[in-house]
Amino acid sequence: MPNQDFVGLVNSLQATAEAALGELNASSALNRQGGLQDTPERARQTATRSLRLLTMLAEKTRGNLDMTEADLLSDAIGRLRERLAN
Repeated sequence: MPNQDFVGLVNSLQATAEAALGELNASSALNRQGGLQDTPERARQTATRSLRLLTMLAEKTRGNLDMTEADLLSDAIGRLRERLAN
């Protein structure tokens, strides 16, 4: 059974990156309307930092995660790499 704190950490870092890239539609739409959206450069820096943290987490926990945790982390990294490549 995956550690819920670990799952929360991965989800939090992924959500931060996705929000920076405009993936959380309702929140992002409100922020854009209110003029609170970060500049594209700043948003990309935020997303890139979250990706670096997830990658570091994967390196530091290699061999210590159950399959569910490893898959969650690998999927989050893959999705963010794909989004940042575009």
